[in-house]
This record gives sequence, C-alpha cells and structure tokens, in this order.
Amino acid sequence: MKDVTVIAPDKVGLLADISYILGKARVNIESIAVTSLGGKSIITVLVKNSQKAMDVLKRNGFTVSSGNVIFVKIADEPGKLSEVAKMLADNKVDVKNLNLVSRDGKDSVVGIAVDRPRKAKKVLEPYLVENAEVGY
Repeated sequence: MKDVTVIAPDKVGLLADISYILGKARVNIESIAVTSLGGKSIITVLVKNSQKAMDVLKRNGFTVSSGNVIFVKIADEPGKLSEVAKMLADNKVDVKNLNLVSRDGKDSVVGIAVDRPRKAKKVLEPYLVENAEVGY
C-alpha cells in the first residue's frame, strides 16, 4: 500500500467529494488523515492501488502527490525552516523538493519530498502534520 495526498482549498464537502470519487472508481481507502490549516486541506489516504487513486483524483482536478512527500507544520518564524533542513541533513536525508502548502501567520505547512521518507518521518516526528494539534 502507498499513501496518496490531496492538497486542496479547504471547503465544506471536500472529504465527501474525494471519498465519493475514490469509491466510484472502486478504490478502497485503508486509512485516512485530514488536516486543515491556512485555508488548505491536506487529505492523505492509504490505498492498495495508489496509481489508480492518483489518476482518478487528477482527472477530477485535484492536486495530488504520493509516496515520498511528508508534510510538516513549523512555526512561521525566521530560521524555523533552517532547523528542519538541518535535522534532515544531519541524518543524511536528501531533500528532493519542498513546497510551502499553507501559512496562517502563526504556522506554516511544508511538503517535503525526500529520498528516505521513513527516516525523515522519524527525525521530524514532532513536526509531522498528522501529529500536530491543528485547529479546525
């Protein structure tokens, strides 16, 4: 199984839309995590057929990533991204791509594509979006 993550503007009915689309395509959701911050929703599903899930979601206009992208929540302050980057570098985790997903003036959510996602998740455990206390 592999995770598939959707990043979309936060709106009422988004989860219903995504679950309907996947259900209609006969993609069973094994696990799901939903976070909302700064006007964006990050919905991560664990599915057996990640390629099929990605294809059907993309066809329906969603921005989708899979596999080696982890999402972290950091304080929206100077130097905080540097701390996260240094933690990864010190643990020999190579950053392939990084995107600011959302910010609300207090916190930022960053998507980081890495070469060693399990190691990165262990190193950045306190910052992981699924572990963060996020207001809804």
